[in-house]
Amino acid sequence: MGAGHHHQLYRPGDSPVHRLPPHCKLVAVLAFAVVVVATPRESFWAFGCYALLLAAVAVVARVPLGHVARRMVIEVPFVAFAVAIPFIGMGERTEVLGLSLSVQGLWAAWNILAKASLGVVASILLAATTEPRMILLGAQRLRLPSLLVQIAMFMLRYLDVIMEEMRRMRVARESRGFVARDVRQIPVIARSAGALFIRSYERGERVHLAMLSRGYNGSLPVIHEISGSGRQWVVALALPVTALAVLGASWW
Repeated sequence: MGAGHHHQLYRPGDSPVHRLPPHCKLVAVLAFAVVVVATPRESFWAFGCYALLLAAVAVVARVPLGHVARRMVIEVPFVAFAVAIPFIGMGERTEVLGLSLSVQGLWAAWNILAKASLGVVASILLAATTEPRMILLGAQRLRLPSLLVQIAMFMLRYLDVIMEEMRRMRVARESRGFVARDVRQIPVIARSAGALFIRSYERGERVHLAMLSRGYNGSLPVIHEISGSGRQWVVALALPVTALAVLGASWW
């Protein structure tokens, strides 16, 4: 039920955050995200406190700032969308550096950037301190739909296999003189994608038949049962509880 490799997002370690059960960390991150989303956009200081809380978690987990910053590139599409909102927003306008921007658009952009960034950082810290297979075991422990968890497990297990298959196909194309220079090469790329899909589908069928021949009945066996003590739950929930206290203070 596990994968024999580490994901690029994971940083092996033995910090207190690493040692927490995965389902405790999943609940903590989800609760923290809910608190962040529920925070009024006008509460600037509250968002600053949330950022400090995440920075404290990163320090305890010994996750370098560079590791977090490099992986925040995934947020670029949201940043681009948020930057465009003040320019296309309607209603009252204001001048900023000689540009006419929508007031409501500026508020919306800030709301998206602040909350999305905090959520992304929390997710990065979760991934950096928890092996992917352990995250899935934690999801199973939290009684998430078994079928979805199994699909995610197989995706994790065979992602590297599919990527290696793509690499071999690319090398085969290039060894025959193929170079993707412009749109005229799209049909070749499309045929390669179709061949990769067929190979992946056939591999899935073979794996499924192999599982059935070994007694698969719709659920995967759990080799190591995970659990969380009361102390571990208290430590994990310290982040969302503190954030909730900050949210409560912002309402007064």
